[in-house]
Amino acid sequence: MINGRLFLKIILLFLLIILGAYLFVHFDWYVFFVNREKAILFIESFHPFDEVIFILLQIVQVVAAPIPGEATGFIGGYLYGPILGTLYSTIGLTIGSWLAFLLARYFGMPLVERAVDSKMILKFNHFMEHQGAWVSFLLFLIPGFPKDYLCYIMGVSHMPMGTFLAISTVGRFLGTLMLSVCGSCARNDQYLELIIILVASSVLGIVAYAYRDRWLEKLKGKKSPDQKG
Repeated sequence: MINGRLFLKIILLFLLIILGAYLFVHFDWYVFFVNREKAILFIESFHPFDEVIFILLQIVQVVAAPIPGEATGFIGGYLYGPILGTLYSTIGLTIGSWLAFLLARYFGMPLVERAVDSKMILKFNHFMEHQGAWVSFLLFLIPGFPKDYLCYIMGVSHMPMGTFLAISTVGRFLGTLMLSVCGSCARNDQYLELIIILVASSVLGIVAYAYRDRWLEKLKGKKSPDQKG
């Protein structure tokens, strides 16, 4: 038997999913996460509150985990430069990570199973049960790992919220900075610098993607500092 509290959570979750899908399709919101030009025009149209809209877009792209976040990170640097772009992106990503973590903590596995691919859940099941702060930080730091999915997965772990926010914010920072710098270079026609950064980040990303499963297995085999007796 399903108790009343759990039943209400499932109903609320179902309604939120339906509402989110309707908004994204009806208002074509998904376009802003795949088309940089339209996203830039959309954000600039809200001046002088465009920074708020940009931060909101960053929040949404984390909560709606399948949406790629690279485009919005690049746009932040293009519109606001490397420093403010990184700052605004970090604010949005931190709030979005916090919301995803809270949603997973409140709704539990019924939400995680809908937001995250089942293969991804199985892959990170070890860290859901044996969550070490240091290992979790490495997962956020390594390029190629699905950080937005990790926010949901860690929400059903025993990790304290403060620890999660510190790990997710610091772990995302280098990638956020790199995207902002790329966007700034593109805005200022610094194509040589842009090419160098893109080549370096692409090589790093390809290596990380190719070896991420191997690294994950090694991390599983190591006892984190939080687990040492």
